[in-house]
Amino acid sequence: MRAEAFYLPPPTRRPDLWVAVPPAERVWRWYELKVQRRMQPPAGMLIGQRTWARIDHNRWVADCPCQSAQIVTPADPRFACPECGNGWIEVVFPEDVDAVEASVADELPHERNWWNADDPSAWNRITEPDPPEVPQ
Repeated sequence: MRAEAFYLPPPTRRPDLWVAVPPAERVWRWYELKVQRRMQPPAGMLIGQRTWARIDHNRWVADCPCQSAQIVTPADPRFACPECGNGWIEVVFPEDVDAVEASVADELPHERNWWNADDPSAWNRITEPDPPEVPQ
């Protein structure tokens, strides 16, 4: 699941209403509806700031330093948090997004998870258990 497939206008509005809105900005339209107030995305990029995309339960997700997260897309690899107002930052996707998606495609949706090996903040990464100690 990518941002352009998740952040859609409500069923009471035309389905193509947000077609001209870049995918990374659709979360702001979606969030406006949830909080019932106008939201303005930031104007520019924060230089040198980035976050890593990961697959979490079949969704491409990026995390904000405020501990919020949102669904992202390689078609528009940027992220700005409507929760805390953090400006636009770069989202790092793997070189071969299709290959990563294919690597988890046979799993059940709630088990489709993937983390970038270079992401230093992957707190919920599943790791292999340490081998048991052999008594000497």
